[in-house]
Amino acid sequence: MRSSGPWVGSAPAGSVTVVTVLYATHPRLLDHDAGRGHPERPARLAAVERGLRAAGLGEALVAVDPTPAPREAVERVHSRGLVEALERFCAAGGGYLDGDTHVGPASFAAARLAAGAGLDVVAALERGEGTVGFCAVRPPGHHATPTRAMGFCLFNNVAVTAAALAARGERVAIVDYDAHHGNGTQDAFFADERVFYVSMHEWPLYPGTGALTDTGTGAGAGTTLNLPFPAGTTGDVYRRAVAEAIAPALEGFGPDWLLLSAGFDAHRADPLTGLALTAGDYADLTADLIALVPRGRSVAFLEGGYDLDGLAASCGAALGAVAGTGYRPEPSSAGGPGGEVVDAALAVRARVAHSR
Repeated sequence: MRSSGPWVGSAPAGSVTVVTVLYATHPRLLDHDAGRGHPERPARLAAVERGLRAAGLGEALVAVDPTPAPREAVERVHSRGLVEALERFCAAGGGYLDGDTHVGPASFAAARLAAGAGLDVVAALERGEGTVGFCAVRPPGHHATPTRAMGFCLFNNVAVTAAALAARGERVAIVDYDAHHGNGTQDAFFADERVFYVSMHEWPLYPGTGALTDTGTGAGAGTTLNLPFPAGTTGDVYRRAVAEAIAPALEGFGPDWLLLSAGFDAHRADPLTGLALTAGDYADLTADLIALVPRGRSVAFLEGGYDLDGLAASCGAALGAVAGTGYRPEPSSAGGPGGEVVDAALAVRARVAHSR
């Protein structure tokens, strides 16, 4: 079943236009019940599609219908106890897992679909069916730890794909530009030398993690990079962080794959955050980051973004930049604070390099 509507293009296996964006979503993802009045609502996926229409992606966008992640793939990241408890809780009717994380009877199935989307997009990329992938999924994932669902997140979608790639010998970079720190993703790979985790996030903000000094431990020492920005940080600071801190760190790591935790809640209109990015900034960031790995080796996963107009504009601009449509509903931003965070991150990276 093609879930994305007739405006989504199609391409035979093995054929690629100049850029083909593999687009994974599914109607059953709308069935996840995040709770009455919750900001993580089904309308977010409609906003994403509205943004992609406005970006004029057309035939560059090819649907991928996700399948549920196999249990063994989920359990590479999450404990069996968490998986089984969540399944039972949803089957019993659901309710609140914590103060802001709610599930309903259909939420477990939606979470498995969300966790499986990246696996299916990776497989399609490897068959030569596209250039880059985007998973428009809910519930989001980057707060889900190996043992706990939290922060609107049930399973850690990006981590499930990263763990599957790492298990077969690939080196994986995860760059998270959601406004909230991806504590679950960091926890999953903090001691894992196969996965390099980068987060650009607002500080202080939920969940209160992501310090500059968190750089990894054990075999994973040096494979975590956090940039905790103050409220009001603008796109020029983000672009500098990519150019001066993130790109050199990943060049030294040598990733085979780049996975993006693409949260659009750093947009200036978002009701839950205080950062000052625009749709133009998301276009810049996404294009610059995807250029760090070869074509056909990058997948983005929808995380946050709770102002529907900001989400539509930012997502459309980000994928429009990748596909080369030139869609840019807002200019890039500049002039905000946060440069001192980039300076501090560079100092931390220098100390990490010196200690090796």
